[in-house]
Amino acid sequence: MKKIILSALLMMTTFVESVNAQLPAVVLKTIDGKTISTDTLNNGGKPFIIDFFATWCKPCNRELSAIAEVYDEWKEETGVKLFAVSIDQAQNINKVKPLVDGNGWEYDVLLDPNSDFKRALGIQMIPYVLIVDGNGKIVYQHNGYTDGAEEELIEVVRKLVK
Repeated sequence: MKKIILSALLMMTTFVESVNAQLPAVVLKTIDGKTISTDTLNNGGKPFIIDFFATWCKPCNRELSAIAEVYDEWKEETGVKLFAVSIDQAQNINKVKPLVDGNGWEYDVLLDPNSDFKRALGIQMIPYVLIVDGNGKIVYQHNGYTDGAEEELIEVVRKLVK
């Protein structure tokens, strides 16, 4: 009986995860002012990373800077792409581009000044990272940052491209 209940719970969990695994449709702007719907984010069938940050969030900035050091290697090896999503409020949005440019971050930067995308995903704290597979399914989620944690991200991506 326990096996039947456990099997049923596992099936329900898998079903719930697969239903909620798609990106929600939220309209954001790029750092250049273009409009984009988050449900259309893709990387041509390859995995991509979504990293939520704010200009005032020191762990966020450390994480994005650590990834920047190895990003070219990651792209060459796996083809991965990173979307950095700023949750800075409207009055601070003008600080995002100077931060990105000043750090030399070569990411696609999106602006979520009302935290609509963050809220639609149920994210409470930043930094928060999602990995989306080539089919648009969220396959990995992580919040917080400690030095070296970016290695876990590339390991997940490597498994997806094999």
